[in-house]
Amino acid sequence: MVVIIDYQAGNLTSVERALQALGAEARVTGSADTVMQASRVVFPGVGAAGQAMHTLRARRLDQALREAFAKGLPIMGICLGAQIVLERSEENETRCLGLLPGSTRALPRRPGLKIPHMGWNQVQFVRRHPVFQGLPPVAEYYFVHSYYPDPVDPRMVAGLTEHGISFPSAVAWKNLVATQFHPEKSGRFGLKILENFLAWDGSYAE
Repeated sequence: MVVIIDYQAGNLTSVERALQALGAEARVTGSADTVMQASRVVFPGVGAAGQAMHTLRARRLDQALREAFAKGLPIMGICLGAQIVLERSEENETRCLGLLPGSTRALPRRPGLKIPHMGWNQVQFVRRHPVFQGLPPVAEYYFVHSYYPDPVDPRMVAGLTEHGISFPSAVAWKNLVATQFHPEKSGRFGLKILENFLAWDGSYAE
């Protein structure tokens, strides 16, 4: 069973429908116990890091995610879920899950640069990974965000995007993969990413 974590951080219906369209048994839940029974976990979300972490802690979902990561369950973070897997976020100066070393940083504010970064933009995949196999080296995906994940170890960066700066838009390490963009809203290439995730056993050899 694929569990989609509900921590009051946005509409999860599009993720659930995309996974079900690919034939997955997908369930939205806010229960830490249900997360621990999953075969794989999708961790999406939009919104603010501070409120998201407050809800995760209140529902014991933070600990459930750490245990799922430690067990080697395949985990996919999307948008906010790609940010709060790191140790801290500049948004609200929030202490986050700490699954990966690093921080979530604000996109630069400068004249002529629209923040939030919203709409279609290119992702250049820079490392091979089972979840990103079968995709063009460069293609467009759908973004809505003002912050981005910045892992300490450059080997964790799987994809890059340009918006004022070149920022990590996909990260991967061990049994965790995460995208700053929304695969469920990114057409056939986004669906291919979700399809690959459903087939992935959680292993990743750098």
